[in-house]
Amino acid sequence: MPAAVVVAGASLAGLRAAEQLRAAGWDGPVTLVGDEPHMPYNRPPLSKEVLAGRASFASLALRPRPAVHDVRWRLGTRVVRADLDRRTVTLADGETLPYGGLVVATGTRPRRLSCPGPRAGRHTVRTLDDARGLRTALARPGARVVVVGAGFIGCEVAATAVALGAAEVTVVDPLPLPMVRPLGELLATALLTRHERRGVRFALGTGVTAFTGDDHVTGAVLADGTVLAADVVVESVGSLPNTEWLDGNGLDLTDGVRTDAHLRAGGRPDVIAVGDVARFPNARYDGVPRRVEHWSMPSDTARHAARTLTAHLTGTEEARAPFAPLPTFWSDQHDVRLQCFGAPALGLDDVRVLDGDPAGDLVVGYHRGRRLVGVAALGGPAAAAAAARHRAALAQPPALIA
Repeated sequence: MPAAVVVAGASLAGLRAAEQLRAAGWDGPVTLVGDEPHMPYNRPPLSKEVLAGRASFASLALRPRPAVHDVRWRLGTRVVRADLDRRTVTLADGETLPYGGLVVATGTRPRRLSCPGPRAGRHTVRTLDDARGLRTALARPGARVVVVGAGFIGCEVAATAVALGAAEVTVVDPLPLPMVRPLGELLATALLTRHERRGVRFALGTGVTAFTGDDHVTGAVLADGTVLAADVVVESVGSLPNTEWLDGNGLDLTDGVRTDAHLRAGGRPDVIAVGDVARFPNARYDGVPRRVEHWSMPSDTARHAARTLTAHLTGTEEARAPFAPLPTFWSDQHDVRLQCFGAPALGLDDVRVLDGDPAGDLVVGYHRGRRLVGVAALGGPAAAAAAARHRAALAQPPALIA
């Protein structure tokens, strides 16, 4: 019997990796290890439909493809250590699993604030249990909500909290505009206006230094001494890759697991990384390794990486084009959708209106060296359709890009 493939991480990226291994021709044993007790589920609705009560928790479950009916699931435990030279991983319950191929799919966890104050009443949104707890807190009449962080998750939670009837919703961020880092000033300003029209308040250009309260949070203290009353605090201040279990193996774990252009970790042909934890070069743009935390990445990375690993395990390696995905992501906030294609953050120095205007539906293009590298739309279906018309230009194979 061939040595097993161990997939460390049983979320979307891990599931897709297992499925793609089968699609690539690997018929040997596969074991998926996950720290949550649940089967894989869809995370994007956690901060929107689930919090709003429009989607049941059961509706999030991902249905594994028939090809992975025979994989072994080890849920409710996590990988705590790996020895890549010996080709073993050790689980939190003490079990050691040997492997012939290892898939790193351990994803990320929310970054937490280190400022003083009580922990009760402070939430993150990453897991099913996180969403359940926050949903209960937001359902209390008259809740005063402080969201720390004006990124994707923070803005989505703020919009949902307003829709649920929270008495006050304030978003705090040290940057001058919400989501300005990935989107630039033009689109971020338009997004700010839409949130403020719906009653969301913003404290921008400042941060939280402490929380008030004894056993439960009652307020957030800002850098200028202002105290925002709070019954519920949501910390949405970024993420940390789950890589500690790989320490001591000579890998570059500076920000996730650095891989080559075929998603091999540290030059090892038997170890690949997929999903949010992978830091890879995208041949579509340049050779700089980056992590990309978008919903499309688990499937895209799994497809390419599974072929890489299967070719090694079966001895059928062949020359292939380097990994060159076209990132795609969206965010629903209030009654508008933010739809993006490509890599807007690479073109923030040259942002142009392609369609519409900031007061209504808006489509903007991001350019790098006169080349369109990203498109973003804010508005209704017409804006999304207008953005999609530019996708063909963004999706050109790297060899055809000037």
